[in-house]
Amino acid sequence: MTEFVENLMKRASLLGKTIALAEGFDVRAAKAAEILTKKGVCKVVLIGNEQEIKAKFPEIDLTGVAFDDPKTSKHIDEYASTLFELRKAKGMTEEQARQIVTTNNMFFACVALKRGDVDGVVGGAVFSSADVSRAAFQVIKAAPGISSVSSCFVMVPPEEFKYKKYPAYIFSDCAVIPYPTDDQLSDIVVAAADSAKKICEMEPKIAMLSFSTKGSANHDSVSKVRSAYEKVRASHPEICVDGELQLDASLVDSVAKQKAGDSPVAGQANVLVFPNLDAGNIGYKLAQRFGNCMAIGPIMQGLALPVNDLSRGCVAEDIAAVAAITALQSAK
Repeated sequence: MTEFVENLMKRASLLGKTIALAEGFDVRAAKAAEILTKKGVCKVVLIGNEQEIKAKFPEIDLTGVAFDDPKTSKHIDEYASTLFELRKAKGMTEEQARQIVTTNNMFFACVALKRGDVDGVVGGAVFSSADVSRAAFQVIKAAPGISSVSSCFVMVPPEEFKYKKYPAYIFSDCAVIPYPTDDQLSDIVVAAADSAKKICEMEPKIAMLSFSTKGSANHDSVSKVRSAYEKVRASHPEICVDGELQLDASLVDSVAKQKAGDSPVAGQANVLVFPNLDAGNIGYKLAQRFGNCMAIGPIMQGLALPVNDLSRGCVAEDIAAVAAITALQSAK
């Protein structure tokens, strides 16, 4: 594991949090539970049947890991009641609520979080992003003051990265909002600033990306970024943000001086906010595959309580890193 990830785990280990891994039936989640428990990062609850999981993965040491099986849990009645109360206005019946908490690990884990039995939830190694998001949005919902839940990736560059000024960077939004409005884009900036502080312990310098730098081009998409920038400046003057900026102007000193010499962010950005999901998703995967960056996430931003997604191509170490971040997000 990289030094950055080891530091994440060390910081999380001081908090004593309990994190539910929703996919206890998957070998990667079980292995992550072993890693997290042996390193003392957090207490782990694997969602699933203890006997079945231990029989399925005899090579994994699950000593100290807790289990909760949705089919037989002592919490079924209270969890079903909680879900029913949350969703009855949308037409959910008590019978439907009970069926969901006993058959859907993501909903079961999110209700456990809602009731305070765990401090965070991680899923998505097997479940789709839509499955994870649906449970999070319906049970946990957005934090007060946030109207748009979004996501970020924590990108850890390799040592040889030419423009490396920070141990990690925040890329947002790469997984949730396809074509954000200017209001949603300003929400993403605010949430990404919080992620930079909580996850990376760095003072955010946020570049709002575009194919234009400070009026070098005009288009509706550029105007949207400018509008979102003005809204962030008006509502959160304490956030160090600038836009619109091209990627090279955001990261490279020589280009920054040429294109945006007066910018407080250009050449120094550690948070990159993309104008839409096309750019964000392609951008993080380019950095991961061409640039050999470690991509941790997607990390959900703006939820009232922490629920985080995974790439379905993840490995156990990725799940452990996301669990550590989830513990850090749960710290008030």
